Parts: sequence; structure tokens; C-alpha cells
Amino acid sequence: MKKLIIIALAFIGLQATAQRKDGGPKNNDRGEKMMNLTAEEMATLQTKKMTLTLDLDEGQQNKIYKINLDNATQRKAMMVERKAKKEAGTAEKPSKEEKLKMMNDMLDHKIAEKAKMKKILNDEQYAKWEKSQAKKGHKKRGGKDSDKKGKNNKKD
Repeated sequence: MKKLIIIALAFIGLQATAQRKDGGPKNNDRGEKMMNLTAEEMATLQTKKMTLTLDLDEGQQNKIYKINLDNATQRKAMMVERKAKKEAGTAEKPSKEEKLKMMNDMLDHKIAEKAKMKKILNDEQYAKWEKSQAKKGHKKRGGKDSDKKGKNNKKD
């Protein structure tokens, strides 16, 4: 009887910790939802989230909305372009030079955005915003254990 209970508990434990390969709901659901929103809707949502997080006043909200609208417009254009290439079958991996250019452009954009935010937000709000940006980047890189999965797996 004890063996049966132990086996049942082990089985339940394995079921609870098992993950589906596709991550449950489709991984591109978020992207599909974002495709259905206009740039204005994306900017409004982002601004409202920032207002809740950073306690923005009316003037700050308007300035940040403009920044978010520019960002959302660029992202929307990139999503539409990527989707069109995928549907046309012309989507190919970028060359090393193209990847380098894209990374430089992205970093330049982040630097400019950071400077704009520093002008708009007070010191406390800016510190909170930077912390939230760091968390976003941390999630994209794979969390705490991202170093353990890559180059540090060598055994001496």
C-alpha cells in the first residue's frame, strides 16, 4: 500500500512539473494580439502601465505617450514587414553585417529613449523606470540561470 501511494505521489509530482514543449498556449499568441492593436492602442496601454508604475502626472503622461507612440509605430511597421516577408516566403536570416547594423540601431534607439526619459521623469521615477527596464532585459535573456546554460558548462 505504501509503495502504491509513493508511486502515485511521484506520478502526480512529475505531472505537475512537466512542461509542454510548446509552452501551453501558442508562444506567438502575444504577437498575434499585438498585431490586432493599432499603434495608438499599444502606446495608450504602455503609457497607462507606466502611469500606474511610476505615478506620472498629466504633463509626463503626454510626453511619454508621444515617445510610446513613436516606438509603437516603428514596432508595428516591423511586425507588418516581418509578417509580409514570412507570407511571401522571402524571409531569410540577416547577414552578419545586417545583424550588426540592427543591433547598433537598437542600442542607439535605447540610448536616445533613456535620455528622453531622464528629461521627463524625476529622479525617483527614473530609478524605478531603469529598474523595470533591467527586469525586462533580464527576462529576455532567460532569467537568473542564463549563464549556466551557455559558456559556463565546461568541466575541467
